[in-house]
Amino acid sequence: MRSRLSYPLIVMLCALLAVTGLARAEELPVATRVVVYKSERRMELLRGTEVLRSFRVSLGLMPQGHKERAGDFRTPEGRYLLTRRNARSDFFLSIQVSYPNDRDIRHARANGWNPGGAIMIHGLPNQLKREPGYYARDWTDGCIALSNSDMLEIWLLTNNNTPIDILP
Repeated sequence: MRSRLSYPLIVMLCALLAVTGLARAEELPVATRVVVYKSERRMELLRGTEVLRSFRVSLGLMPQGHKERAGDFRTPEGRYLLTRRNARSDFFLSIQVSYPNDRDIRHARANGWNPGGAIMIHGLPNQLKREPGYYARDWTDGCIALSNSDMLEIWLLTNNNTPIDILP
């Protein structure tokens, strides 16, 4: 099945290419690692040790501590992978983070909890409920959220199975 890009996505892609001065998508640098610094609300895309881009992020409503179970509104901490992309999510683009890993599952089971899942990196909701509050505070159920323009850059500069380290 062929994926279709929406008109707004094409416009944003063209704008990004124009702003960066890159004529072709294959000239974009590709990140080999993503690091999220929760306490700083910052995400970096790295190629080796070089920081390609740095972004401001919003986290889960209860950002302190590691996600332990469904409904705790925490953003996980640890090493994961970017595993699946969804251009048609309820948010402007989304990339799945491989939470829960085996350690997370064992911990949740030992406590009789459901570890939860569906942790994503994503843009703003397609159906905005408030504005401009999204940029000023943490608002997700445990995901990592960015502006739509930042999310487009992450979409273009990462591949599936890129490691992501989420640090306290």
